Amino acid sequence: MDNKEEFLNLLRSTGREGMEGVIEELEKLGFYEAPASTRFHLNVKGGLLVHSLNVCRVALELREVMIRMDDSLRESLPKDSVIIAALLHDVCKADIYKPVTKRQKNNFGVWVDVPGYEVDYSGFPLGHGEKSVIVLLQCGLLMSDDEIMAIRWHMNAWDLPFQSADIKGNFNMAKDICPLLSLVQAADGLSSNLMEVKQTTE
Repeated sequence: MDNKEEFLNLLRSTGREGMEGVIEELEKLGFYEAPASTRFHLNVKGGLLVHSLNVCRVALELREVMIRMDDSLRESLPKDSVIIAALLHDVCKADIYKPVTKRQKNNFGVWVDVPGYEVDYSGFPLGHGEKSVIVLLQCGLLMSDDEIMAIRWHMNAWDLPFQSADIKGNFNMAKDICPLLSLVQAADGLSSNLMEVKQTTE
């Protein structure tokens, strides 16, 4: 099974209303070919798809571990919610990376042209997590409040430096009442910082 097939099978396994609309929109947005970043992790064609699968795999494993440690978490971490929040947390990135040619010194100190990406938010200039939520809702995906909070706040403190006190308060409240948020944040960080950090073009 290739990455795209696994991704689609996981999404469809949730049986969630509106999922086919999401799948169609991701195709239009170029989700499956997009990189995960410009230079930090998986900045290669298809990197966003690989990253999303990595986050989902890690999140599902963490879910099992946490439920073994505390069975009361089973109710607040339903498997379909973990799949949806983990696979779709970075939908916002699907249409922002544009291929460019960059200049870079090779191992011999000679400047050479290398392929790369730059960010262009002009198509839909919103913040990171909230853009993902809005795109998914526009596609008709029926999401729980926990799924919305997990996707909206998955960037954790990285998204907060320029936010108001009210927004920071909302984040702190969300993390206190939404175990799914902590699970997706952890899976995202473990995937990008441990599994993917060396998978770049630079």
